[in-house]
Amino acid sequence: MENQYFTSDTLNVKNRAFLWGDTVKVSFFVKNGGLIMDEECYFFLMASMRKMRMNIPLTYTLEFFQNIFQQDIIDGKGIQNGIINFQVFRNTDGVTLAKSSVSYFYEVVEMDDVFAVHGRPLEMDLIKEINVNNNLLSNIRVHCPENIYGGIYAQENDLDDVILLNPNKRIARATSGNLLFLEGNVIKVPKQSEGAYISPLMENFVTHLHKNNLADIQEHEIIAFESQKAEEILMISDEKGIFSVGKIRNKTFENTRFTELVESWRNSFQ
Repeated sequence: MENQYFTSDTLNVKNRAFLWGDTVKVSFFVKNGGLIMDEECYFFLMASMRKMRMNIPLTYTLEFFQNIFQQDIIDGKGIQNGIINFQVFRNTDGVTLAKSSVSYFYEVVEMDDVFAVHGRPLEMDLIKEINVNNNLLSNIRVHCPENIYGGIYAQENDLDDVILLNPNKRIARATSGNLLFLEGNVIKVPKQSEGAYISPLMENFVTHLHKNNLADIQEHEIIAFESQKAEEILMISDEKGIFSVGKIRNKTFENTRFTELVESWRNSFQ
């Protein structure tokens, strides 16, 4: 099925999202005909808009988003499972940019199960000629030319994705999402101060593991070489879903343990 698209206004090329990349994006999730983690995703959207100094309308309440997604997607299109990639952008109708109104656009990616690990493990590599910053805006989903460059590099080198480093040559994330490295009973994740995305989906996953004593979650500064030491690697993308990593350069990885942990997490929503 083709992705579904919705917008608050008629789209035209004279908008700041198209011209300047003046936009933020946050994902919401539909499972079994209902929104899940909607409160966490909503607060992340509000925080992202504040960081970008956007004028947040008074109508942008949690109930507002629950209603439009329920009416347009779940009831209107009958979509039972999928990812809503919600994008809000600044208009040019204010005296100053900070006072300009905002409009929204969102895409719905329908899938069988948001929590399913995608079938084919990813092949990745590190890319060193560019890096991503690790400042206030690096953790939210805003326009990022490094993601575009990394995606093209991956395609040209027959890869599925690339690992992006920060200016200190430590692992930040992939172009599509965050990386988790399993060694024994320890899961290492790059710190947000290293350039990793804030991810409601990943935070919900690691919270489930911690509460149920399924793994020891540790935030780390991870040097590039450590990717070769991991036993298993998982990528969690709010925008695309969950993927196991099968190969980085000449090193191959299993996916048994992470698959079991994701299955436990998925069962907690039933």
